[in-house]
Amino acid sequence: MVTFGQTYANGLRRRRPRPGGKWHLDEVFFRINGELKYLWRAVDADGTALDNLVQNRRDTAAARRFLCRLLKRTGAVPRVVVTDKLRSYDAAHREVMPSVEHRSHKGLNNRAENSHQPTRQSERAMKGFRSTGGAQRFLAAFSGIPPHFRARRHLMTAHDCRAEMTVRFAVWDQVTGVAGRPAEA
Repeated sequence: MVTFGQTYANGLRRRRPRPGGKWHLDEVFFRINGELKYLWRAVDADGTALDNLVQNRRDTAAARRFLCRLLKRTGAVPRVVVTDKLRSYDAAHREVMPSVEHRSHKGLNNRAENSHQPTRQSERAMKGFRSTGGAQRFLAAFSGIPPHFRARRHLMTAHDCRAEMTVRFAVWDQVTGVAGRPAEA
């Protein structure tokens, strides 16, 4: 994952459609070597992870840094931003993107809350992260690759799911460079 993971994740990210107009922002804490760290995450309305950022703090400056990075990486401005009740989002939102509607409500942000589950599962399997940089590198790659192979099966027929997975594997072959190689006998 360290050698090629980020390259593959970047290739998949470039092929993704533009993010939706509603972004859900959330943060979750975890420990690295006994120190409390915060994982800031943005997800669009379809559940696609837009960005991850591991930081030491959960204040306005950290929220501002995350919002600026998010706007720069996506190259898009959302129609609506949905957050939990953390007041740091409100202050950072007023500075970074004042023209965007901001909804702050405990129950509206379940899309972002659920997006933390795969991260928690991989963290548990790895028995925790060893460093902040290692966590950032892993999460940057991990948030792009596994969802590519998880079709939203419950929303489509079996025939459509097979066709979608065929397309996704063809894209994967292009991203990894396997598509141009001759087949081995």
